[in-house]
Amino acid sequence: MQKTIIRANSPWWRIPWREIVEYRDLIGIMWQRDMLAVYKQSVLGKAWFVLQPLMTTVVFTIVFGNIAGLGTDGVPPLMFYMSGMLIWNFFATSMNSISSTFTGNVPLFSKVYFPRLIVPIVRVLVALATLALNALMFVGFWLFYRYFTEASLPPATRMLWFLPILGYTAVLGLAMGLLLASMTIKYRDMQFFLPFFSQLWMYATPIIYPASTVPAQWRWVIQYNPMSWTVEATRWALVGKGTFAAPEVWASAGITSLLLLLGLIMFNRVQRTFVDIV
Repeated sequence: MQKTIIRANSPWWRIPWREIVEYRDLIGIMWQRDMLAVYKQSVLGKAWFVLQPLMTTVVFTIVFGNIAGLGTDGVPPLMFYMSGMLIWNFFATSMNSISSTFTGNVPLFSKVYFPRLIVPIVRVLVALATLALNALMFVGFWLFYRYFTEASLPPATRMLWFLPILGYTAVLGLAMGLLLASMTIKYRDMQFFLPFFSQLWMYATPIIYPASTVPAQWRWVIQYNPMSWTVEATRWALVGKGTFAAPEVWASAGITSLLLLLGLIMFNRVQRTFVDIV
């Protein structure tokens, strides 16, 4: 009788890429499950995928645009905030959902074997599908402002630059999620700190204000924030205005690469023994 023995990878820094590819059918099944489960018992169902970012954009437009009077670089306030929230929501959703990979799947991981990295990958794909729905809403507003108002928006072909920006953001969200998931399983305080951390990061990113209005003494916050140029580049691609420079892009790419490497190593090391910890 043939026996199959499943044990932790050796050495611990080896990432099971081949196994992940072999389990691609499971990735599809888990993605479909997660997409259906998000708003399964709600009255409006999948409409919440669009309503949540739309309501956030409207609130930002009223509070920061009309009441606070923050500038938007000449971009219609609704388009300014919506373009920034489009890429930020994708990043934040990926990071926050991946951070609960271990704490939210203890019963599953303790009974069934499959490459644990599949769960973070699925979370990114779910966030990507949500972004696609939000992007359709954005395109509707973009068409209205482009052809029925006097707003000056770039040609539609410039939107293609959003694709590499999106790829970078997916990597950053995955990297941060893996790091947080690895730390949360040992330090449970992280799950209480995460909402505050995410909110603080959002305000340190030029979402409710353009980067061009940041005072010189605070420019370092923008330069060393790997999401700053992403939001500004997204605005440049979608609404024609954005302030970012090549050094910021290369520095952020280096930081993100280091975070991803560290996240993969930590995640792969923790996933070998985390069931014993919990």
